[in-house]
Amino acid sequence: MPRNAILAPPPETSDDAAVHCRTVWISDVHLGTPGCQAAALLDFLRCVECETLYLVGDIIDGWQLRRSWYWPQSHNDVVQKILRKARKGTRVVFVPGNHDEFAPRYVEHNFGGVDVVDEAVHVTADGRALWITHGDLFDGVIQCARWLAHVGDSAYEFTLRLNSGFNRARARLGLPYWSLSKYLKLKVKRAVSYVSDFEVAVAREARKRGLQGVVCGHIHHAEMREIDGVLYCNDGDWVESLTALVEHHDGRLEIADWSSRRALSLAGPVPSTGEAVADGPIEVPAPACLRSPGR
Repeated sequence: MPRNAILAPPPETSDDAAVHCRTVWISDVHLGTPGCQAAALLDFLRCVECETLYLVGDIIDGWQLRRSWYWPQSHNDVVQKILRKARKGTRVVFVPGNHDEFAPRYVEHNFGGVDVVDEAVHVTADGRALWITHGDLFDGVIQCARWLAHVGDSAYEFTLRLNSGFNRARARLGLPYWSLSKYLKLKVKRAVSYVSDFEVAVAREARKRGLQGVVCGHIHHAEMREIDGVLYCNDGDWVESLTALVEHHDGRLEIADWSSRRALSLAGPVPSTGEAVADGPIEVPAPACLRSPGR
């Protein structure tokens, strides 16, 4: 099985040298929290240009900002970069999530060049209609026990703080980054069941709407697979997995994994037919602006 191609961008990439694609989806940035990887996202936004940029919810974390104010310059830089893309002609569409508490009042308005909508339908270059939604409406905890969601959010922040200290120690030993919360999510039986149930519920709703697929976020778990004939895509997050969903000009979809500030790997494309998605990624050539000086 071919492995991911690890593509290293130069330290600074100008907009003119960026990789161009048709569409990019990002979500769960959580600006306003210490866990947000704003520097990595800014690198990604500098390296990739697109016709349409979808912000699929939980971009600015109102829950955290109400508890305590946290807004470093890097978070402001991300907002400014997105607004700059809008000014330069990128269509930017913001679909608010449950943490974007300020956003509902701006739905159906254009805010600084950004269209704010409850949901959207995107048609790919090869004709597939994809429903764009954050996905929190399919989270029973959010809908039925909001207080429990806030408790879980605080527990998640605590896990991230533990993970940060643990990885500082690993770095001193020359070991790579390791995600405790991602490990728990994939290993704890109830967490795995929750993720699976969420994916099935979102895909089922997309099929009810007569659409070929769905793009969502919310659960911080990047994934691309067929579920009962519906293409399910989750673009992940910019707290731990550092992933985005990318559409190329021919309609191919890929998950871009910016797992460190030094590397971008693209998973294999999803077939536009009804075939099952391959179990692993395929190699892709390195675009010029993403090659390290030694490549």
